[in-house]
This record gives sequence, C-alpha cells and structure tokens, in this order.
Amino acid sequence: MSALLAGCLIVTLAHPAPAGAAPVRYVALGDSYTAGPGIPHQTAESGGCRRSDHNYPHLVAAALGVARLIDVSCGSATTAHMTSPQALPGGLTNGPQFDALTPDVDLVTLGIGGNDIGFGEIIVTCVRLSLLLPLGAPCRHHYNRHGDELGERIDATAPKVAAVLAGIRERAPAARIVVVGYPVILPAAGPGCWPVMPVAVGDVAWLRGMEGRLNAMLAEEAAAAGATFVDTYASSVGHDVCRLPGRKWIEGLVPTAPASPVHPNARGMANTARQVLAALS
Repeated sequence: MSALLAGCLIVTLAHPAPAGAAPVRYVALGDSYTAGPGIPHQTAESGGCRRSDHNYPHLVAAALGVARLIDVSCGSATTAHMTSPQALPGGLTNGPQFDALTPDVDLVTLGIGGNDIGFGEIIVTCVRLSLLLPLGAPCRHHYNRHGDELGERIDATAPKVAAVLAGIRERAPAARIVVVGYPVILPAAGPGCWPVMPVAVGDVAWLRGMEGRLNAMLAEEAAAAGATFVDTYASSVGHDVCRLPGRKWIEGLVPTAPASPVHPNARGMANTARQVLAALS
C-alpha cells in the first residue's frame, strides 16, 4: 500500500464515513483538478484524459470501501462535456461524462467550472503580460478593459453548473452529490513570487479574488441544488504554488513534483480527499 493511500485511510479513522453501508457505486465527474494529470500512476484506460490512480476519487473510494468507482473525469473538461463528447489529443474522444450515471449510483462528486471561465487561457495571458510589467497589474487591466470580464464569465457559468447538478439528480436520484471547490493556487496573502510564478505583483490579489468568486458561485449552486459543497481552499492555504518543493500542493509552470503545471500534485490530491471524507462523515 502506498504512503498516500495509507495516509488517507488514517484520515478516515479520524473522520469516519456516515453510518451504514459504504457507497456501492461512486461516480466521479470533473476536470483536470479531479483527474490529476501527471500524478503517478496514470491509468491506462484514461488515455488523453490523464486520470491518476491517486486522484481524490480513487483515495476517497479506497478509504470508504466503495464497491465500484467509475471515474470519468477528464483534463480540459467543461460543463458541456457532461452531456457531450470531449475531443482529446490524438483523435481520441471521451464520451459524455453523464453516461456513467445510473439510478443505482449512490455517490457523485463533481469538480467543474474552471475551464468554463477559461482557466488555461487566463494563466497564459497573465504570465505573458507579466513579463512586460512585473510590478504592475497588466492582466487585470486586460480583462477589465470593457467591464468585469472574468466576473461575467463566472456569472455565466452559474446556470451551467445548476443544469449539471439538475442533470445528476435526474439520472441518479438516490445519490449524494458533492461539489468540490478549487484549492489555493496563488498565495492567500501578499504579492506572489514573480518570477518563480510569473504573475505580476499587482495581479495576484485580483486573481485570488476571482478564484474566491468562482468557489463562492460553486458553493451557492451546490446549496441551491441540495448538494454538499467541499471547500478545499481554506485547508490548502500555506501550500500554494510559491512554496518550496515538499510544501507546495500546487505545482508551478515548471513542476518540481509529478503533476501538470499549475495543478495539484499528489499532496494536493490527498488534501482534497481529506476534505471530501470530512464532508461525508
């Protein structure tokens, strides 16, 4: 048994699962922050979706003793890919994630929304602009040229998340639904760590606020749908992308542990699993 899995099992003892039988069928839906690209070991069946057998769905399933985990999370997934196929590199396709849902599913976790607001594009844009004005706020000015563009993207994603939650409830009416938020990426305070993570010092607080708004929207939609929201941000403060290797739970543009750039590493995934287990207890 790996140290990470053993650690997760120990956490389960501290946060026991709900009374009664363990979930029989657990379906994990979501994007790369669920899939765990780059984290050993990548599952052969996931192909271009790049799912890890140490992502939080696998850790949660092992800790709860789930009879069957169906993990259909996929890197770059959006809310649209819950009901539509997702094209992947190499001509591959990931089927609609909702195809995994059936009436006998009793636990569903969902981690989605970041790609709907353009997470990858935002990172690339902010990094590129920071090279010109590292002490300014070029990214904020770029996205605020014609109003609150990122805020509007978050607002536009809210009804999409609501529709996803309604779709889960329709297809798996007996399932407990857990919406998993996004962990800390940039430091929770201060100006960041340019050039280690090349985001201009004036943009750090603004981007931090945008992630807070995204998480708040996910929490609101979860509550409205009768789902459970899991906050992974508070517990990951102090483990942001600017920390030293071994301390950071999110990797930078040049990863120092196996993971995709600006994504959770194995420690980050283990923390998310702890928060999900605590929410289920």
